[in-house]
Amino acid sequence: MSQFEIKVPATTANLGVGFDSIGLALNKFLTVKASPADNWQFNFKDAFLKVLPNNEQNLVAKVANKVASKFKQTMPPLRVEMSSEIPLTHGLGSSSSAIVAGVELANHFVQLNLTQEQKIVIATEIEGHPDNVGPCVTGGLFIGAYENGVLFYETADFNHVGIILSIPDYELSTAEVRKVLPAEYSKEAIILQNAYSNIMTAAMLKGDFEKMGAMMMKDLIHEPYRQPLIKEFDAVKNIALTTGAFATVISGAGPTILTLCPVERTEAILQSLNSMVPECRHEITTVYPLIT
Repeated sequence: MSQFEIKVPATTANLGVGFDSIGLALNKFLTVKASPADNWQFNFKDAFLKVLPNNEQNLVAKVANKVASKFKQTMPPLRVEMSSEIPLTHGLGSSSSAIVAGVELANHFVQLNLTQEQKIVIATEIEGHPDNVGPCVTGGLFIGAYENGVLFYETADFNHVGIILSIPDYELSTAEVRKVLPAEYSKEAIILQNAYSNIMTAAMLKGDFEKMGAMMMKDLIHEPYRQPLIKEFDAVKNIALTTGAFATVISGAGPTILTLCPVERTEAILQSLNSMVPECRHEITTVYPLIT
């Protein structure tokens, strides 16, 4: 079987009040080129990827083998060339993109003919949260819920909004940032969170980005506890909002900071952030379009 290439987009999940349920696909990619080999071999084209295993212990290989086994098939070993625009452990879906790449490799080389929904379910079983892996498969805006093997999700195009990523030079692991969350929440907080999330989603779909941004920053579940772990967060948020942004929130588990703004304000906000928060790398990106 000849070489197979897959490009998997980065994701930004949670979106403030959309904790563990709402995500976007971004135009930053994990690229994997694979061909049959005698054993699993990974060749990393980017230096920062060389901390990853270069054999069957690589997450991509482990997922591919697991998916093939799930369907009682044997996954052939592959020679894999990997490059990535997605920083590791920074809240931009580096693990999710690797999981989806593994699913895609199994789907291709074992000829599973998986549907889009099957790919998301399998990836969610492995990763745990549909808002992380779902956008890697569907593109665009993804809203999902997963429980006991059952997935519900909706997708939509989401454009006409500028996106700026502010990426600190340190890492935060998902396990680490989950430890700071409370074990319990009040009934009042859950009710209010649900209302904010509903309004935010409706505003996103209507194109009312001012209201979307206002609701996005009212999270009660994770942002108040995680923001102190990101020392640049307050500065980035204050500068972005002062310069015309709709919202600034944590991307995924962090430490990357996500700012949504009018497209025509992206350059001005980027310049202000570069000037006033040099501790982060700031960059403009866009939403990867919905795959139909």
